[in-house]
Parts: sequence; C-alpha cells; structure tokens
Amino acid sequence: ANLLLEAPGGGRSGAMGLFDRLPPMDHLRSEKMCLVQLIFPAESARLAVTYLGELGLLQFKDLNEDKSPFQRIFVNQVKRCAEMNRKLKFFSDQINKAGVKSSVRPALQPEIDLEELEAKLGEHEHELLEMNTNSGTLRQTYNELLEFKLVLSKAGSILAASQNHATPADHELDEHIYDKEVDDGNGYLLEQGIHQGASESGVRFVSGIILKSKALAFERMLFRTTRGNMFFNEASAGEPVMDPSSGEEVEKTVFVVFFSGEQAKAKILRICASFGANCYPVPEEIVKQRQIFREVSSRLSDLEVTLDAGTQHRNKALESVGSQLWRWILMVKKEKAVYDTLNMLNFDVTKKCLVGEGWCPIFAKSQVRNAKLIVLIFQI
Repeated sequence: ANLLLEAPGGGRSGAMGLFDRLPPMDHLRSEKMCLVQLIFPAESARLAVTYLGELGLLQFKDLNEDKSPFQRIFVNQVKRCAEMNRKLKFFSDQINKAGVKSSVRPALQPEIDLEELEAKLGEHEHELLEMNTNSGTLRQTYNELLEFKLVLSKAGSILAASQNHATPADHELDEHIYDKEVDDGNGYLLEQGIHQGASESGVRFVSGIILKSKALAFERMLFRTTRGNMFFNEASAGEPVMDPSSGEEVEKTVFVVFFSGEQAKAKILRICASFGANCYPVPEEIVKQRQIFREVSSRLSDLEVTLDAGTQHRNKALESVGSQLWRWILMVKKEKAVYDTLNMLNFDVTKKCLVGEGWCPIFAKSQVRNAKLIVLIFQI
C-alpha cells in the first residue's frame, strides 16, 4: 500500500525530505531472536534480575498467567514498593501545593538500601502529617478568631446604629412582637431590647457570619421559620476569609438576627447550623466590645507569627525531601519492576531455584550469560 505523508507547510517535498532523513532500513528491522530459559538461585534471583534489567536485552515471559497478583511469590515486596510509592506521591503533592522549588542539582547523599529508604520515608511522612495537623489546627483557630473580629466590628456597628434610629420597617415588626403597653412613647422593639435588656423586653439577638452566596436563602429561611417575627440585618465582612475545607478565600457576610422567645432562638440556631453559619457572642456594651476586640486582635497577631514560623519549618522539611525525591522515585520504581519480573518466574521447591523464560536477541546471549548469578541458560 502506498502511503503519502505531507509535512506541515511543506507539502509533498517536505514529506520526501522526511523520508530522506530516516535511518537505513537495517536499523528498522527486528533482530533475530531466540527463546531462552534461565535458572536462578533463590537467594540471588533479585540481583540477577536487576542486572538483566539494567542490561535491557531480555524480555521475560509470564509463566504465572493463571495466578492473580495476590497469589504470586513476591506479593508482599510489591505491596511494600506500592506503599513507598504512595508516600513519594504524597511528598510530591505536598511540595507542589506549597510551591517549594527543589534543587536542580541535589546534594550527594550516601547510597541506601530499600529497608533504610522505607524507614526514612515513614519518618518523613509522620513528620509532615504531624506538621499538617498542627498547622490545620492553628489555621482553624486563626480563621475563627478572624471571623470573631469581623463579627465584633460589623455587628457592633449594627447594634450601635439600632440604638440611634429606627426605620418604618422596624416599627412594623414591633407591632407584631412588642407590647406597646410597656412604653407607648417608644415603639421600636430592637431599641427597647438593647436598652432594657432581654430580661425586661424579651428581645434578643444572634450574631454570626455566613457565606455571602448563602445569605439571601438564609434570610428567607429565617423569615419563614419565625413567621416574620424577627429582624435580619447584614453587612459585608469587608475582607475574604479562608475556607478550611478547600483552602480558598471566600467572601462572607456578617449578620445580626433580632428575635423574641426561647423557641425562636432554638429554631434560629438550628438554621444557622444547617447553613454552615458560625455564631459568635457579641456584648451589647460598647466598652466590652472594644475590650474583646483588642484581645482578639492581639491573639491574631501571635497566631500569625506562629503560623509563619511553622510554614518556614515545613518548607525546609519539604526542600530536604525534594532534593532527593527524584532519586528515591527511581529507586522504588526500579525495585518494584524487579519484583514484578520475579513474580513472572516459576519457583522450583525441590531445587530451591527460580525458573524463567524470555526472548533475547541472538547476539545478546553471551551478555546474558555474563550474569554470574545465573546458574544455567540455554536456548529452547
């Protein structure tokens, strides 16, 4: 069959130039092959297969096709290599996530065997997991304090504004909840609640913070659940807050819900929990608000210093791992390939040896025989 190739932008002349640059046909033909059988002593089979793998001139046949991977001889060694490979992938993901750049030319390290590497990987993984846990706990505490600070700032402004003026909507809400006989001169429910306290007027409030995308549905659910016997006020948080689950910064809204009665409070708190809103207590007195605000700001500053120090320590540990990561990956992949190949061999119980078959070029038989760890090799 005739096949016409056209190089991009070169037409037929480009295709002919491509054929001209191809190597001679002798280099594209298959070498003459032979099927050989090899016998390895059980104690030196791993080293022999390692040598043959580095030689790269022998393709083994799978003599255990009827067996599942869990029924083969070296299944435990393969599992160990798979577990080490999982740890190495974990290190790689952590390095990429942290944006740490490893050295292009890693520092020379003494050669280690598989057992030492397995122990070292376990130590590094335990250290990183512990640092991640501590960092996550500190980050969650920091986010909670930051949200508390934002709620104190925004909710405090809402409470202060509610003491100074009332809107017609507020008066309309007061007609449904507040008993005008208490004070005919002041029909503003929220203002009475703040001045007289919850024990006298029965008006209370819940303050917190919620995702901006959920604020509208949250308000509607509160209105329907309380049958309109509440007053909802909100204000933008003003700065993004990190979501601990995704690690991304999200926009949030501070809210204050005024209500009356224990049943309404229980319903509001359940709705807050279902919408993922975080509630924080805000005192009514401005002096207490300022005092708590200063304490929270001080704790946030201390946490920022601690988080920065933890991040630097974690990055140094990742740099140390990253400098040797590629060498370790190659070592584990090579070891796993060796044991996968050993699982293709038959085990002779009587002679305590492994028997394998494979294809190799005829010219390579002498090189394969040079493997001193192979007892016998003969052509089938």
